[in-house]
Amino acid sequence: METSANTWRGLLDSDGEETLPHNRPPPTGDQNTHWRNKMGFWILGLCNNFSYVVMLSAAHDILSQQRASRNHSHVEPVTPAPHSNSSSRFDCNPVSTAAVLLADILPTLFIKLFAPLGLHLMPYSPRILLCGACAAGSFLLVAFSQGVGTSLSGVVLASISSGLGEITFLALTAFYPRSVVSWWSSGTGGAGLLGALSYLGLTQAGLSPRQTLLSMLGLPIVMLASYYVLLMSPQGEGEPEASSRQPLLDGQDQELSLNSSPTLSFKDRWSVFKGLLHYLIPLAIVYFAEYFINQGLFELLFFRNSSLSHAQQYRWYQMLYQAGVFASRSSLRCCRVRYIWALAVLQCLNMGFLLLAVWFGFLPNIYLVFLLILYEGLLGGAAYVNTFHHIALESQDEHREFAMATACIADTLGISLSGALALPLHDFLCRLP
Repeated sequence: METSANTWRGLLDSDGEETLPHNRPPPTGDQNTHWRNKMGFWILGLCNNFSYVVMLSAAHDILSQQRASRNHSHVEPVTPAPHSNSSSRFDCNPVSTAAVLLADILPTLFIKLFAPLGLHLMPYSPRILLCGACAAGSFLLVAFSQGVGTSLSGVVLASISSGLGEITFLALTAFYPRSVVSWWSSGTGGAGLLGALSYLGLTQAGLSPRQTLLSMLGLPIVMLASYYVLLMSPQGEGEPEASSRQPLLDGQDQELSLNSSPTLSFKDRWSVFKGLLHYLIPLAIVYFAEYFINQGLFELLFFRNSSLSHAQQYRWYQMLYQAGVFASRSSLRCCRVRYIWALAVLQCLNMGFLLLAVWFGFLPNIYLVFLLILYEGLLGGAAYVNTFHHIALESQDEHREFAMATACIADTLGISLSGALALPLHDFLCRLP
Protein backbone atom coordinates (compact mmCIF):
# COMPACT_ATOMS: atom_id res chain seq x y z
CA MET A 1 0.00 0.00 0.00
CA GLU A 2 1.41 3.37 -0.93
CA THR A 3 2.29 5.64 1.99
CA SER A 4 0.91 9.15 1.81
CA ALA A 5 3.43 11.91 2.43
CA ASN A 6 0.69 14.07 3.91
CA THR A 7 -0.74 11.52 6.32
CA TRP A 8 -0.18 13.49 9.49
CA ARG A 9 -0.04 16.96 7.96
CA GLY A 10 -3.64 17.66 8.98
CA LEU A 11 -2.61 17.38 12.61
CA LEU A 12 -0.04 20.15 12.32
CA ASP A 13 -0.71 23.74 13.27
CA SER A 14 1.00 26.83 11.86
CA ASP A 15 4.14 26.18 13.88
CA GLY A 16 4.44 22.63 12.61
CA GLU A 17 3.28 21.14 15.92
CA GLU A 18 0.88 18.25 16.18
CA THR A 19 -2.38 19.32 17.71
CA LEU A 20 -5.86 17.97 17.76
CA PRO A 21 -8.64 20.41 16.92
CA HIS A 22 -10.10 21.73 20.14
CA ASN A 23 -13.63 21.24 18.94
CA ARG A 24 -13.08 17.63 17.83
CA PRO A 25 -11.53 15.46 20.54
CA PRO A 26 -10.34 12.09 19.27
CA PRO A 27 -12.45 9.03 19.96
CA THR A 28 -11.82 7.29 23.25
CA GLY A 29 -10.10 4.35 21.56
CA ASP A 30 -7.78 6.68 19.67
CA GLN A 31 -6.95 8.55 22.88
CA ASN A 32 -6.07 5.31 24.62
CA THR A 33 -3.76 4.28 21.77
CA HIS A 34 -2.24 7.76 21.66
CA TRP A 35 -1.40 7.79 25.37
CA ARG A 36 -0.19 4.21 25.42
CA ASN A 37 2.28 5.01 22.65
CA LYS A 38 3.46 8.18 24.36
CA MET A 39 4.03 6.33 27.62
CA GLY A 40 5.59 3.45 25.70
CA PHE A 41 8.21 5.70 24.16
CA TRP A 42 8.83 7.43 27.51
CA ILE A 43 9.52 4.09 29.19
CA LEU A 44 11.66 2.92 26.25
CA GLY A 45 13.76 6.09 26.57
CA LEU A 46 14.06 5.55 30.32
CA CYS A 47 15.12 1.91 30.08
CA ASN A 48 17.37 2.38 27.06
CA ASN A 49 19.64 4.99 28.67
CA PHE A 50 19.51 3.66 32.23
CA SER A 51 22.47 1.27 32.09
CA TYR A 52 24.58 3.86 30.24
CA VAL A 53 23.94 6.46 32.93
CA VAL A 54 24.54 4.04 35.80
CA MET A 55 27.92 3.04 34.36
CA LEU A 56 29.00 6.68 34.21
CA SER A 57 27.75 7.26 37.76
CA ALA A 58 29.72 4.20 38.89
CA ALA A 59 32.84 5.22 36.96
CA HIS A 60 34.72 6.46 40.01
CA ASP A 61 33.90 3.30 41.94
CA ILE A 62 34.88 1.05 39.02
CA LEU A 63 38.29 2.66 38.71
CA SER A 64 38.83 2.84 42.46
CA GLN A 65 39.37 -0.91 42.39
CA GLN A 66 42.91 -0.19 41.25
CA ARG A 67 43.54 1.53 44.56
CA ALA A 68 42.63 -1.37 46.80
CA SER A 69 43.40 -4.99 46.20
CA ARG A 70 40.55 -7.52 46.49
CA ASN A 71 37.91 -4.78 46.65
CA HIS A 72 35.33 -6.95 44.92
CA SER A 73 32.33 -4.74 45.67
CA HIS A 74 33.79 -1.59 44.10
CA VAL A 75 33.17 0.34 47.31
CA GLU A 76 35.42 3.25 48.04
CA PRO A 77 36.22 3.22 51.76
CA VAL A 78 34.74 5.90 53.99
CA THR A 79 38.25 7.00 54.78
CA PRO A 80 39.72 8.07 51.45
CA ALA A 81 42.33 5.77 50.08
CA PRO A 82 45.85 7.05 49.63
CA HIS A 83 46.31 9.24 46.61
CA SER A 84 47.67 7.57 43.56
CA ASN A 85 49.97 10.56 43.23
CA SER A 86 50.82 12.02 46.61
CA SER A 87 52.56 15.03 45.07
CA SER A 88 49.44 16.10 43.19
CA ARG A 89 46.90 18.61 44.47
CA PHE A 90 44.15 16.31 43.15
CA ASP A 91 42.83 13.04 44.53
CA CYS A 92 43.43 11.17 41.28
CA ASN A 93 42.60 7.64 40.23
CA PRO A 94 45.42 6.00 38.26
CA VAL A 95 43.12 6.07 35.22
CA SER A 96 40.74 8.86 34.35
CA THR A 97 37.01 8.24 34.49
CA ALA A 98 37.21 9.14 30.81
CA ALA A 99 38.32 5.53 30.31
CA VAL A 100 34.85 4.43 31.43
CA LEU A 101 33.33 7.07 29.17
CA LEU A 102 35.23 5.71 26.15
CA ALA A 103 34.22 2.15 26.97
CA ASP A 104 30.65 3.44 27.33
CA ILE A 105 30.59 5.38 24.06
CA LEU A 106 32.98 3.92 21.43
CA PRO A 107 30.83 0.82 20.74
CA THR A 108 27.86 3.18 20.40
CA LEU A 109 29.80 5.32 17.93
CA PHE A 110 30.73 2.25 15.88
CA ILE A 111 27.09 1.11 15.78
CA LYS A 112 25.80 4.52 14.77
CA LEU A 113 28.41 5.07 12.07
CA PHE A 114 27.68 1.78 10.33
CA ALA A 115 23.99 1.37 11.12
CA PRO A 116 22.79 3.49 8.16
CA LEU A 117 24.56 1.06 5.81
CA GLY A 118 22.57 -2.02 6.71
CA LEU A 119 20.91 -2.04 10.14
CA HIS A 120 17.54 -1.38 8.48
CA LEU A 121 17.68 -4.92 7.06
CA MET A 122 17.37 -6.34 10.57
CA PRO A 123 13.79 -6.36 11.96
CA TYR A 124 13.07 -4.37 15.08
CA SER A 125 12.25 -7.25 17.45
CA PRO A 126 15.69 -8.96 17.28
CA ARG A 127 17.39 -5.61 17.79
CA ILE A 128 15.37 -4.88 20.92
CA LEU A 129 15.91 -8.37 22.32
CA LEU A 130 19.65 -7.83 21.83
CA CYS A 131 19.43 -4.47 23.62
CA GLY A 132 17.75 -6.09 26.63
CA ALA A 133 20.26 -8.94 26.79
CA CYS A 134 23.25 -6.57 26.62
CA ALA A 135 21.81 -4.30 29.32
CA ALA A 136 21.29 -7.24 31.69
CA GLY A 137 24.75 -8.60 30.89
CA SER A 138 26.34 -5.23 31.65
CA PHE A 139 24.87 -5.11 35.17
CA LEU A 140 25.94 -8.69 35.88
CA LEU A 141 29.49 -8.32 34.54
CA VAL A 142 30.23 -5.10 36.43
CA ALA A 143 28.58 -6.35 39.63
CA PHE A 144 30.58 -9.59 39.80
CA SER A 145 33.85 -8.46 38.24
CA GLN A 146 37.04 -8.52 40.26
CA GLY A 147 39.07 -6.28 38.01
CA VAL A 148 38.82 -3.13 35.98
CA GLY A 149 39.15 -5.00 32.68
CA THR A 150 36.08 -7.13 33.34
CA SER A 151 34.18 -4.09 34.56
CA LEU A 152 35.00 -2.19 31.39
CA SER A 153 33.75 -5.17 29.38
CA GLY A 154 30.44 -4.78 31.18
CA VAL A 155 30.46 -1.09 30.35
CA VAL A 156 30.95 -2.01 26.68
CA LEU A 157 27.81 -4.15 26.84
CA ALA A 158 25.89 -1.20 28.29
CA SER A 159 27.18 0.90 25.40
CA ILE A 160 26.01 -1.63 22.82
CA SER A 161 22.58 -1.76 24.44
CA SER A 162 22.20 2.01 24.64
CA GLY A 163 23.60 2.79 21.19
CA LEU A 164 21.64 0.14 19.35
CA GLY A 165 18.52 1.05 21.30
CA GLU A 166 18.79 4.77 20.58
CA ILE A 167 19.17 4.38 16.84
CA THR A 168 16.40 1.75 16.79
CA PHE A 169 13.83 3.63 18.83
CA LEU A 170 14.46 6.99 17.18
CA ALA A 171 14.01 5.33 13.80
CA LEU A 172 10.83 3.72 15.13
CA THR A 173 9.35 7.17 15.88
CA ALA A 174 9.07 7.67 12.10
CA PHE A 175 6.03 5.35 12.19
CA TYR A 176 4.23 7.39 14.86
CA PRO A 177 3.02 10.97 15.25
CA ARG A 178 5.89 13.36 15.83
CA SER A 179 4.83 14.05 19.41
CA VAL A 180 6.38 10.75 20.53
CA VAL A 181 9.85 12.26 19.91
CA SER A 182 9.45 14.61 22.87
CA TRP A 183 8.23 11.73 25.05
CA TRP A 184 11.23 9.62 24.05
CA SER A 185 13.54 12.54 24.87
CA SER A 186 11.87 13.07 28.22
CA GLY A 187 12.28 9.37 28.98
CA THR A 188 16.00 9.49 28.20
CA GLY A 189 16.25 12.50 30.51
CA GLY A 190 14.38 10.55 33.16
CA ALA A 191 16.90 7.74 32.74
CA GLY A 192 19.67 10.18 33.51
CA LEU A 193 17.99 11.49 36.64
CA LEU A 194 16.65 8.19 37.97
CA GLY A 195 19.81 6.28 37.03
CA ALA A 196 22.15 8.70 38.76
CA LEU A 197 19.77 9.28 41.68
CA SER A 198 19.16 5.57 42.27
CA TYR A 199 22.87 4.79 42.22
CA LEU A 200 23.56 7.70 44.56
CA GLY A 201 20.64 6.92 46.86
CA LEU A 202 21.20 3.18 47.16
CA THR A 203 24.92 3.51 47.79
CA GLN A 204 24.30 6.32 50.29
CA ALA A 205 21.77 4.06 52.01
CA GLY A 206 24.46 1.46 52.61
CA LEU A 207 24.19 -0.90 49.66
CA SER A 208 27.41 -1.82 47.97
CA PRO A 209 27.79 -0.90 44.29
CA ARG A 210 27.48 -4.63 43.51
CA GLN A 211 24.12 -4.88 45.29
CA THR A 212 22.99 -1.63 43.67
CA LEU A 213 23.75 -2.90 40.17
CA LEU A 214 22.02 -6.23 40.78
CA SER A 215 18.90 -4.41 41.97
CA MET A 216 18.62 -2.82 38.52
CA LEU A 217 18.31 -6.08 36.57
CA GLY A 218 14.56 -5.59 36.19
CA LEU A 219 14.99 -2.62 33.85
CA PRO A 220 15.72 -4.68 30.69
CA ILE A 221 12.55 -6.69 31.37
CA VAL A 222 10.55 -3.46 31.69
CA MET A 223 11.95 -2.29 28.34
CA LEU A 224 10.88 -5.49 26.57
CA ALA A 225 7.44 -5.35 28.19
CA SER A 226 7.01 -1.75 27.07
CA TYR A 227 7.80 -2.65 23.47
CA TYR A 228 5.84 -5.89 23.23
CA VAL A 229 2.90 -5.10 25.54
CA LEU A 230 2.41 -1.35 26.01
CA LEU A 231 3.39 0.08 22.64
CA MET A 232 0.71 -0.24 19.99
CA SER A 233 0.52 0.09 16.24
CA PRO A 234 0.14 3.72 15.12
CA GLN A 235 -3.08 2.67 13.41
CA GLY A 236 -5.90 4.75 14.79
CA GLU A 237 -3.74 7.80 15.52
CA GLY A 238 -4.70 9.69 12.41
CA GLU A 239 -2.84 7.47 9.95
CA PRO A 240 -5.24 5.34 7.90
CA GLU A 241 -2.46 3.69 5.95
CA ALA A 242 -0.56 2.58 9.06
CA SER A 243 -1.86 -0.95 8.69
CA SER A 244 0.66 -1.46 5.91
CA ARG A 245 3.52 -1.06 8.36
CA GLN A 246 2.38 -2.32 11.77
CA PRO A 247 5.54 -3.07 13.72
CA LEU A 248 4.56 -4.68 16.95
CA LEU A 249 1.80 -6.88 18.15
CA ASP A 250 0.88 -9.07 15.22
CA GLY A 251 4.26 -10.63 14.57
CA GLN A 252 4.73 -8.62 11.38
CA ASP A 253 7.67 -6.49 12.44
CA GLN A 254 9.51 -7.73 9.37
CA GLU A 255 7.26 -5.32 7.45
CA LEU A 256 8.68 -2.47 9.46
CA SER A 257 12.16 -3.25 8.27
CA LEU A 258 10.92 -2.87 4.70
CA ASN A 259 10.24 0.83 5.06
CA SER A 260 11.09 3.79 2.90
CA SER A 261 14.71 4.18 4.02
CA PRO A 262 16.18 1.14 2.19
CA THR A 263 14.84 2.52 -1.11
CA LEU A 264 16.78 5.76 -0.69
CA SER A 265 19.70 6.04 -3.06
CA PHE A 266 23.15 7.00 -1.85
CA LYS A 267 22.62 10.42 -3.40
CA ASP A 268 19.37 10.85 -1.45
CA ARG A 269 21.01 9.78 1.80
CA TRP A 270 23.93 12.15 1.26
CA SER A 271 21.52 14.98 0.50
CA VAL A 272 19.56 14.31 3.70
CA PHE A 273 22.78 14.13 5.72
CA LYS A 274 24.04 17.47 4.37
CA GLY A 275 20.72 19.05 5.20
CA LEU A 276 21.11 17.93 8.81
CA LEU A 277 24.58 19.41 9.37
CA HIS A 278 23.34 22.78 10.66
CA TYR A 279 21.82 20.81 13.56
CA LEU A 280 24.38 18.04 13.93
CA ILE A 281 27.52 20.18 14.24
CA PRO A 282 26.28 22.32 17.16
CA LEU A 283 24.82 19.24 18.85
CA ALA A 284 28.20 17.51 18.61
CA ILE A 285 29.90 20.59 20.10
CA VAL A 286 27.42 20.74 22.99
CA TYR A 287 28.05 17.10 23.84
CA PHE A 288 31.81 17.44 23.45
CA ALA A 289 31.85 20.29 25.98
CA GLU A 290 29.51 18.72 28.52
CA TYR A 291 31.16 15.29 28.55
CA PHE A 292 34.59 16.91 28.71
CA ILE A 293 33.28 18.44 31.93
CA ASN A 294 31.62 15.25 33.16
CA GLN A 295 34.40 12.75 32.59
CA GLY A 296 37.42 15.04 32.40
CA LEU A 297 36.75 17.55 35.18
CA PHE A 298 34.20 16.09 37.62
CA GLU A 299 36.77 13.79 39.19
CA LEU A 300 39.17 16.70 39.67
CA LEU A 301 36.60 19.09 41.18
CA PHE A 302 37.28 17.65 44.62
CA PHE A 303 36.69 19.72 47.77
CA ARG A 304 38.59 18.34 50.75
CA ASN A 305 36.73 20.57 53.22
CA SER A 306 33.37 19.01 52.32
CA SER A 307 31.54 16.48 54.47
CA LEU A 308 31.14 14.35 51.33
CA SER A 309 33.83 11.89 50.33
CA HIS A 310 35.40 12.08 46.88
CA ALA A 311 33.21 9.26 45.57
CA GLN A 312 30.09 10.89 47.04
CA GLN A 313 30.95 14.24 45.47
CA TYR A 314 31.34 12.55 42.09
CA ARG A 315 27.94 10.84 42.43
CA TRP A 316 26.28 14.13 43.38
CA TYR A 317 27.80 15.79 40.31
CA GLN A 318 26.37 13.07 38.09
CA MET A 319 22.95 13.26 39.72
CA LEU A 320 22.67 17.06 39.43
CA TYR A 321 23.80 16.98 35.81
CA GLN A 322 21.16 14.39 35.01
CA ALA A 323 18.50 16.41 36.88
CA GLY A 324 19.23 19.34 34.57
CA VAL A 325 19.10 17.08 31.52
CA PHE A 326 15.75 15.63 32.58
CA ALA A 327 14.21 19.06 33.17
CA SER A 328 15.26 20.44 29.79
CA ARG A 329 14.48 17.28 27.80
CA SER A 330 10.96 17.44 29.22
CA SER A 331 10.46 21.16 28.52
CA LEU A 332 9.60 21.13 24.82
CA ARG A 333 6.00 22.22 25.28
CA CYS A 334 6.94 25.33 27.25
CA CYS A 335 10.36 26.25 25.86
CA ARG A 336 11.80 25.71 22.39
CA VAL A 337 15.17 26.73 21.03
CA ARG A 338 15.62 27.20 17.33
CA TYR A 339 19.32 28.08 17.30
CA ILE A 340 21.29 25.14 18.67
CA TRP A 341 24.48 27.12 18.01
CA ALA A 342 23.64 29.40 20.95
CA LEU A 343 23.54 26.39 23.28
CA ALA A 344 26.88 25.19 21.89
CA VAL A 345 28.52 28.54 22.64
CA LEU A 346 27.13 28.65 26.19
CA GLN A 347 28.26 25.09 26.88
CA CYS A 348 31.78 25.84 25.63
CA LEU A 349 31.95 28.87 27.93
CA ASN A 350 30.84 26.66 30.81
CA MET A 351 33.55 24.13 29.96
CA GLY A 352 36.22 26.84 29.82
CA PHE A 353 35.19 28.28 33.18
CA LEU A 354 35.23 24.92 34.95
CA LEU A 355 38.59 24.02 33.38
CA LEU A 356 40.04 27.24 34.81
CA ALA A 357 38.40 26.44 38.14
CA VAL A 358 40.14 23.06 38.22
CA TRP A 359 43.48 24.50 37.15
CA PHE A 360 43.56 27.48 39.53
CA GLY A 361 41.23 26.21 42.28
CA PHE A 362 39.46 29.52 42.83
CA LEU A 363 35.95 28.19 43.56
CA PRO A 364 35.36 28.56 47.31
CA ASN A 365 32.87 25.73 47.87
CA ILE A 366 31.14 22.80 46.25
CA TYR A 367 27.72 24.48 46.07
CA LEU A 368 28.79 26.79 43.25
CA VAL A 369 29.91 23.73 41.33
CA PHE A 370 26.51 22.16 41.96
CA LEU A 371 24.78 25.15 40.33
CA LEU A 372 27.12 25.14 37.33
CA ILE A 373 26.60 21.42 36.80
CA LEU A 374 22.82 21.81 36.94
CA TYR A 375 23.13 24.57 34.34
CA GLU A 376 25.33 22.33 32.21
CA GLY A 377 22.66 19.63 32.22
CA LEU A 378 19.97 22.12 31.22
CA LEU A 379 21.99 23.19 28.18
CA GLY A 380 22.75 19.63 27.11
CA GLY A 381 19.18 18.39 27.44
CA ALA A 382 17.80 21.40 25.58
CA ALA A 383 20.21 20.81 22.69
CA TYR A 384 19.17 17.17 22.39
CA VAL A 385 15.40 17.52 22.48
CA ASN A 386 15.27 20.60 20.26
CA THR A 387 17.58 19.08 17.67
CA PHE A 388 15.50 15.94 17.22
CA HIS A 389 12.27 17.91 17.43
CA HIS A 390 13.28 20.16 14.52
CA ILE A 391 14.63 17.26 12.49
CA ALA A 392 11.35 15.37 12.93
CA LEU A 393 9.37 18.42 11.82
CA GLU A 394 11.51 19.37 8.84
CA SER A 395 12.18 15.93 7.37
CA GLN A 396 9.98 14.63 4.59
CA ASP A 397 8.03 11.55 5.62
CA GLU A 398 10.02 9.25 3.36
CA HIS A 399 13.30 10.58 4.80
CA ARG A 400 12.36 10.84 8.46
CA GLU A 401 13.39 7.37 9.63
CA PHE A 402 16.83 7.71 8.02
CA ALA A 403 17.24 11.29 9.30
CA MET A 404 16.35 10.43 12.90
CA ALA A 405 18.68 7.42 12.93
CA THR A 406 21.55 9.33 11.32
CA ALA A 407 21.26 12.33 13.65
CA CYS A 408 22.21 10.07 16.59
CA ILE A 409 25.79 10.15 15.33
CA ALA A 410 26.34 13.78 16.34
CA ASP A 411 26.07 13.49 20.13
CA THR A 412 28.02 10.22 20.16
CA LEU A 413 30.84 11.68 18.09
CA GLY A 414 31.10 14.69 20.42
CA ILE A 415 31.20 12.43 23.48
CA SER A 416 33.88 10.19 21.93
CA LEU A 417 36.13 13.14 21.12
CA SER A 418 35.73 14.53 24.63
CA GLY A 419 36.72 11.20 26.18
CA ALA A 420 39.81 10.96 23.97
CA LEU A 421 40.90 14.44 25.04
CA ALA A 422 40.01 13.97 28.71
CA LEU A 423 42.43 11.04 29.14
CA PRO A 424 45.67 12.99 28.48
CA LEU A 425 44.25 16.02 30.32
CA HIS A 426 43.71 13.85 33.40
CA ASP A 427 47.32 12.65 33.32
CA PHE A 428 48.62 16.19 32.82
CA LEU A 429 46.61 17.75 35.63
CA CYS A 430 47.38 14.89 38.03
CA ARG A 431 51.11 15.57 37.56
CA LEU A 432 50.70 19.18 38.62
CA PRO A 433 52.23 19.87 42.05
